[in-house]
Amino acid sequence: MATHTTAAVGMLRERDTHAVEEMDRPGCDPARLDRTYAQFSLVNRAVAGWRGIYRTHLRPLLSTDRVTTLLDIGCGGGDLAVLLAAWAARDRRQLEVTGIDPDRRAFEFALRRGRLDAVTFRQASTAELAAEGKRYDVVISNHVLHHLGAAELPQFLAESALLSRGTVLHNDIRRSPAAYALFYAGSWPFRGSFIRADGLTSIRRSYTTAELRAAAPPGWAVAPRVPFRNLLTRIDLEPERPR
Repeated sequence: MATHTTAAVGMLRERDTHAVEEMDRPGCDPARLDRTYAQFSLVNRAVAGWRGIYRTHLRPLLSTDRVTTLLDIGCGGGDLAVLLAAWAARDRRQLEVTGIDPDRRAFEFALRRGRLDAVTFRQASTAELAAEGKRYDVVISNHVLHHLGAAELPQFLAESALLSRGTVLHNDIRRSPAAYALFYAGSWPFRGSFIRADGLTSIRRSYTTAELRAAAPPGWAVAPRVPFRNLLTRIDLEPERPR
């Protein structure tokens, strides 16, 4: 492991925007892809930090007598959308979650989770929803930012802000040699999927905090979070409420 991670330090000095995750390839093994979507729920619970984000940023917005709407952009297999809805229900808060992903394979996997009253999945992009005039109280994404180049990021942020009545939260990996080494060491149990290889590629593609702050337009704030995360936020002081 030492040889592999030592060599990786040089690769991690700059974003590797040319690296491609295996699961993003159109012809990737469908069985391995399904196992990857299935294992995302374990990975996200372990390292994505959404429990803390929910407590500090989302739960205070939720109400017992008014429905809050939330859009999960790039929802993948839908595990986070379901998890947030479950936390809200446990807290007796009303939350309706829409998860979107332009990849039909992700959409079909999410549908196979079964029908949940508080969660809806669509095969759609942010541009399509913006064209439809859709608005949500909260807009989030998880592990999307590292897929975007410097030229793509402003448009994605503009569309996510347009879709939101107030709060936008984009949670992603923060690149560092320590993050790479720990994921390399800890991801060996995830066999038969793309989790390990693509996780390491994702780290290589991800932003440092300084890089994301430099790339984000005015009106956005970047906060580093544990473990090895960046949270990019745009929060209006007086968000528009649904009528």
